[in-house]
Amino acid sequence: MLSNRRSTLVRAVLVGVSLVVWLGIGSVGGMAQGKLSQVQTNDATAFLPSSAESTRAAEESRGFVDTETLPALVVLRPEDGSEVTPDQLAAVQEWAQGIPDLPLPEGNDGTWSQYLVGEPVVVPAEDGEALLVAISLDGAKAEQLLADEERVAGSFVVALRESLDEELAATATTAGEPGLQAWVTGPAGFVADLVTAFGGIDGVLLLVALGAVLLILAVVYRSPFLPFVVIFTAVFALCLAGLVVYTLAKNGTLVLNGQSQGILSILVVGASVDYALLLVARYREELHHVEHPAEAMRRALRACVEPIAASAGTVIAGVLCLLLSDLGSNRSLGPVAAIGIASALLGALTLLPALLLVFGKRSRVLFWPRAPRADAITTDPAAVQDPSAGPGVWARLARFVGRRARPVWILTALALCVGAAFLPTLNASGTSQVDIFLTDVDAVSGEAVLADHFPAGAVQPAVVIVDEADVDAATAAAEGVDGVEAVAPYTGAPSGAPTEEAPLVVVDGRVRLDVTTTASADTQAAVATVEQVRTVVHEVSPSALVGGAAAETLDTQLASERDLRVIVPVVLLVIGVILMFLLRSVVAAALLLVANVLSFAAALGVSAIVFNHVFGFAGADPVVPLFAFVFLVALGVDYSIFLMTRVREESVKVGTRAGVVRGLAVTGGVITSAGVVLATTFAALGVIPLLFLAQIAFIVAFGVLLDTLVVRSLLVPALVHDLGRGTWWPSALSRTPERGGTDLE
Repeated sequence: MLSNRRSTLVRAVLVGVSLVVWLGIGSVGGMAQGKLSQVQTNDATAFLPSSAESTRAAEESRGFVDTETLPALVVLRPEDGSEVTPDQLAAVQEWAQGIPDLPLPEGNDGTWSQYLVGEPVVVPAEDGEALLVAISLDGAKAEQLLADEERVAGSFVVALRESLDEELAATATTAGEPGLQAWVTGPAGFVADLVTAFGGIDGVLLLVALGAVLLILAVVYRSPFLPFVVIFTAVFALCLAGLVVYTLAKNGTLVLNGQSQGILSILVVGASVDYALLLVARYREELHHVEHPAEAMRRALRACVEPIAASAGTVIAGVLCLLLSDLGSNRSLGPVAAIGIASALLGALTLLPALLLVFGKRSRVLFWPRAPRADAITTDPAAVQDPSAGPGVWARLARFVGRRARPVWILTALALCVGAAFLPTLNASGTSQVDIFLTDVDAVSGEAVLADHFPAGAVQPAVVIVDEADVDAATAAAEGVDGVEAVAPYTGAPSGAPTEEAPLVVVDGRVRLDVTTTASADTQAAVATVEQVRTVVHEVSPSALVGGAAAETLDTQLASERDLRVIVPVVLLVIGVILMFLLRSVVAAALLLVANVLSFAAALGVSAIVFNHVFGFAGADPVVPLFAFVFLVALGVDYSIFLMTRVREESVKVGTRAGVVRGLAVTGGVITSAGVVLATTFAALGVIPLLFLAQIAFIVAFGVLLDTLVVRSLLVPALVHDLGRGTWWPSALSRTPERGGTDLE
């Protein structure tokens, strides 16, 4: 009696301590989660390696100017399409002169003049049908935070748009008394609109994901209480991840961008719910075999800790392979995602059990109105009912796979191969900046108007840093490239415009050439042009460096292609080794890897069809297939781990062929539910109107469903059944004769 009381007291203390600790994490981590956007860095150039040619060109280019700038461009044109009148020009000039005197947002002292370089310049178009107001932000200050915790660049663009609306009544859709429409574009405009798009990550994305998951859990559990227990676990795990990531990002230990923050939220919610589904399913199963919920939880944890920890370890190992990337954005996602998965693991193994046992002996009430009763208590393992012998959907499917194993895996593999055949049609060579937004934004619309009336490439020309002795040869070589509009040496003239009268600016024997491309610098056409410029300039001056916005995009794409070649084999090797140790089998590990790679290829092939012919996407960034591979293979192996650990457990009792039938029957429902939940959470990324996230959302969501419903339910079980005990080679289980059986009729 005393021993029972002591055990009860210890359990109560453990549950209480766990809940108190997690409440503390939630209170602090919740605030950190809400401030993640304040420590974001979304400037692509900040992620390039120091060895990239554009990075080295930028370093040398800084010696030619006193202050680096971030241009904000205001484009205006008459609403009726006529030429700009003198009155309209005068109104715009008067407005432009007042820009430096615009007040900073509320809570800040002073005006925008302290963040600007030089005076705004109004430039009429040669066709007389538009005006361009060029404003230069101090590049070093553009990323600083104002009193409202918003960055300078984004706040300045907002101020410009508000001022245009208030003083000229000029917006993209309206024209006031002057009769002008206006757009704010250029690098600063794109940065502001990108920040606005990512602004939905903190609220909308999380609410959509949690709401969708809650509905699914309500259907799965048919209980008013249990879904909230699981959701609370996911939310507190996200608070822990947010606290750790915020602290590291604020201290400069890692770099966080908008896409990493979005993926973190989705990954933590999806993984937490997945692990919770597995643990709750085993807990519910054990509640039928024992009287006290605490004993049922002990048994469930003993059975689930290994597969859940192995699953989390596999994903963590997979995403940490991103540390091998040349791009800082990819490298940062590795530890960010790993922190998220580790937080989900801790939540599922500590907070969730405490919540499920919070009512002590009456903890079954959380399953109401379908609370499991202790109606199958037995000490004889042989007396446990064969789960594959029942009338349920998964029991029937398991028996079907057992009866038709070889035809099932052959037909399934052929179907996946058909999908994989379309993989080469995926266009992942890069996209123009105007294509990354899936909704109409001011910067994109303004870019189109700018290109109609002004030299598109003049806004951000390519930069060539060359030895003074090679200036003439490099100039001639660059001028000979198709797509190059003009090449001029930098003279330091006001407004950055080179003039023939001014002498060259020479820094340490080097000269800067500004190369204006026909296409805008943020297009793939300009990237292709700059790639050719590099080739011809290097031929006449091997020490020359070609940089600028288009060159930075080119280097980002080249680094992404290199990452794909390097990281994919490493991920396969790492996951393969983990599977070998977990399953104690080379054959089983190889089987799971091949199945999941085939599933990934099929998912990408089907995605290519959808992107090209349904959504009409212009293309994809090279990093899309890399991220899709890392997540799909790591997460896909998760479900195979859940299945195969149970199959191995059953195989020890009844043999491999009967064991795989039992394993599929007992895990089918919970793993499918987990797959649907994870697919739903990743699909929620689609609410952020950015091409990259929409593509990742579709590929991963579709791939997870394909892996859950086809690979794990049909292909893998059928292959294991066909191979029999050979699946476990070279472990001792591969030499154990088949015993027992399952009635498959």
